[in-house]
Amino acid sequence: MLIWGFNLSALAVLVKNVQPITLTSFRIFIAGISVLIITKIMGLFRFPTKNEWKTIAIITIFNVAMHHTFLAIGLTKTSGANASIILGGAPLVTMLFAILLLRQHISKLRMLGFFIGFIGIVITSLASGDGISSFSSGDIFIFLSMAMQAFSFILISKLNPTFDPRLLTGYMLVVGAVFIFTVSFFIERDVGQITKLLEPKLGSIFLFSAIIATAFGHMVYNYAVKHVGPTETAIFVNLNTFFALVGTVLFLGETLYKGHYIGLALIVIGVFVGSGTVDYVWKRRRGKRAY
Repeated sequence: MLIWGFNLSALAVLVKNVQPITLTSFRIFIAGISVLIITKIMGLFRFPTKNEWKTIAIITIFNVAMHHTFLAIGLTKTSGANASIILGGAPLVTMLFAILLLRQHISKLRMLGFFIGFIGIVITSLASGDGISSFSSGDIFIFLSMAMQAFSFILISKLNPTFDPRLLTGYMLVVGAVFIFTVSFFIERDVGQITKLLEPKLGSIFLFSAIIATAFGHMVYNYAVKHVGPTETAIFVNLNTFFALVGTVLFLGETLYKGHYIGLALIVIGVFVGSGTVDYVWKRRRGKRAY
């Protein structure tokens, strides 16, 4: 979440120089190749079977292709406050999917943590005073982007791929990048703009975003989804907002307001409660008292 939060500052700089969908396709492609190289070094690399390609294709449609395409389009058509609040609903939607599709039991205390975290997202997003803008088509794209990613977390858990989730990440990113590049070719129609990334400063920012944030970040997160569970990992997505704000202060020189601190405090509380940490400590203490 730290890396992903800082990545928002990097993307804020990059999209001022390269159109978003074209940038996304190249960033994800470089990330995918990087992941496959890393898995080769780790001794995890192998070619998927025919059935495994089907699993990769299904998850990629939601986790990479639709999520990133809708996000890139939506961000150009709505305000930052609207986008932040809608994206902040990802843990809640993931929890709902887990209950409906995985029949997963979520304690009332953990549910409370998810709602506290979402309230923190709302307060943090509105703290700068920009307010919520009127409803637009961009809001629909942002919601679809968020919902597709949440659903993909359920797929990773439910389909239970037969190979390491880190290797799955590499193939997903490469396949998804090809789809997004095709979309960018028809919408933005200016592939040559990517040459701007050859400038040393922009190039270094792009490599951080592609290799560190996207490649390494998705490897770690998808590994957690597979081994810990979609609901348990989704609540930590709220920390994106926390670290994104820290990044804007450190790298973009922006200012934090009082509302930011209140919102961020609620986000942290929500993560501790929603992740099951408080539940675990409470049950452990009750067990010791009973003993």
